Amino acid sequence: MQHANAPLTAHDRLRMVLLVEEEGFTLQAAAAACNVAKSTCWEWVRRWRAASEGERATLGALKDRSSQPHRSPCQVGDQEAARICERREHTGWSPRRLAEEPDIARAHSTIHQVLRRGGCSRRPRPQAPAVVRYEWPCPGNLLHMDVKKLGKFSEPGHAVTGDRTRRSRRVGWEYVHSIIDDCSRLAYSEIHADETAATVTAFTRRALDWFLDQGIVCERLMTDNAFAYTQSKTFKQLLWRRAIIHIRTRPYTPRTNGKVERFHQTLTREWAYALEYATSDARAQALPHWINHYNERRTHSALGNRPPRARVRDVTGHNS
Repeated sequence: MQHANAPLTAHDRLRMVLLVEEEGFTLQAAAAACNVAKSTCWEWVRRWRAASEGERATLGALKDRSSQPHRSPCQVGDQEAARICERREHTGWSPRRLAEEPDIARAHSTIHQVLRRGGCSRRPRPQAPAVVRYEWPCPGNLLHMDVKKLGKFSEPGHAVTGDRTRRSRRVGWEYVHSIIDDCSRLAYSEIHADETAATVTAFTRRALDWFLDQGIVCERLMTDNAFAYTQSKTFKQLLWRRAIIHIRTRPYTPRTNGKVERFHQTLTREWAYALEYATSDARAQALPHWINHYNERRTHSALGNRPPRARVRDVTGHNS
């Protein structure tokens, strides 16, 4: 492909050649008209005159050619290259390590070129696991729960202003605790100063009560393997009293809890960093309004471009 600032493309070269062949321009005049050197003009005119009718019709004679030489007498032979690639596959050694082998005795740069041509200079990437998409049929069948950590600030920083000379002093952290319904994407969030077991338990109790007010009875709750979720006795007792099954994600597999992870991406983009808040306290005051907007008016592509409240209304018939 021609780069953006190329002085000549195939069509421009044709125009330059026709100036010489049909218009009677001299090489120097045609080169000046196309803003190239006289030697460049002669090179393309020479290729055009030596080309066949088919090459002229497709402009193949005026296209760039590979700079690879026709012959490479010093290139490593096929048998030796196959032996080097086989040794690489068998041992996994680097080109420098392979160069030390007595039966190879080549420069490591040469071995690297052999491995690159053989397609084994880099180890193959592991195959990505298949994407498993699921959605429970009724609201409350499964709720997703997670925490988003955000930095507090006393004045806007460069993340929203774009000015890196303005840096907010570090004044601590705050944690956005969220629960989202798997079926309807109805969400509930609160901001707290920590993510301890007592805070998590109290937040979960309020969230479950809020979902009950919406006509949603929780049956299962999915979380990651954080200490407050797995080791807290009060959290386990809360779920036991409400007959809720606690589901944990596999270690180092956040995609299992992907709906709340994706919700936090939306929350960060459309609430946390959407406006230039004066302080983190002002940002916290805007969270309830944004959550209400998310549940009542913001459309969701997975719900047929409807808000979560519409899905709850369709399935449960609850209009509050």
